[in-house]
Amino acid sequence: MSEFRSGFVAVIGKPNVGKSTLINALLGQKIAAVSPRPQTTRRRQLGILTTEAAQVVFVDTPGMHQPHHKLGKFLNQEAEEGLSGVDVILWLVDGSHSPDAEDQLIADILRGLKRSPYLILGLNKIDLLHTGQTMEGQILLFQNLVPHACLVSLSALNGEGRQELVEKVIENLPERAPDFPLDQLTDLYEREIVPDLIREAALEYLRDEVPHGLAVRIDEFTERGEVGAYIGATLFVERESQKGIVIGEKGMMLKKIGSSARKEIESMSGRKVFLQLRVKVAKDWRNDENFLNRFGFQIKKKK
Repeated sequence: MSEFRSGFVAVIGKPNVGKSTLINALLGQKIAAVSPRPQTTRRRQLGILTTEAAQVVFVDTPGMHQPHHKLGKFLNQEAEEGLSGVDVILWLVDGSHSPDAEDQLIADILRGLKRSPYLILGLNKIDLLHTGQTMEGQILLFQNLVPHACLVSLSALNGEGRQELVEKVIENLPERAPDFPLDQLTDLYEREIVPDLIREAALEYLRDEVPHGLAVRIDEFTERGEVGAYIGATLFVERESQKGIVIGEKGMMLKKIGSSARKEIESMSGRKVFLQLRVKVAKDWRNDENFLNRFGFQIKKKK
């Protein structure tokens, strides 16, 4: 096993560029929540891809952005910490749009790193180029931000360029034994993934003013033998008006969210699940340090 390669790959990018979609696709199994809404990912999660020749440990990170509240600061901090100690950095960008202020922010962070791992610039969503855009033009726009990066164009969704990306990553990992068991896919337990799957289901249905102000707490997670599992969870929103939107007329919206989330959880776990949801208001929780700390969103003081 002397030629076996193994290492960590930080997957970074601004919100909604397809980081979790890519990792789920590469693993061939859903381990991370995805939705068309930005900031679906709120904490680092490992996605572990093991082949006969290599083990690639992808570090999925929250989208880097200009923060407007304390939760946003935590998300940026989580993403930056994901760059520490990795062998490769994969910066995923939306190739169907021109670079913006958030892309520039990430480029500045990369240039400021004291240690510079091998950098791959992944130009994602190439299947969504608009009229008048060319691949060459988009490549030039982004490569100007990080001229030293290796560029790979791809579509995380339809598969184009994914294999080339994996090969480029593996080429730049050190020769060493795997860090995780060969059949392990992620570092999180099912109970830790379930809140994200519930929130993902909510993001699919809710209006623009609710999604970012939504947090999920697991209140009970009980195995019931051959019957499956019972999961009780609370959805927190920031305003009373949002509570009504999440519950919906005669409770129909909450039922939709619960049904969709239950199917995803059952698909992930391979067993039946009974899911019960309720909704509470926690005013302005994204700026409430006590609330954030209870949910594990703790902003670390910079030394």
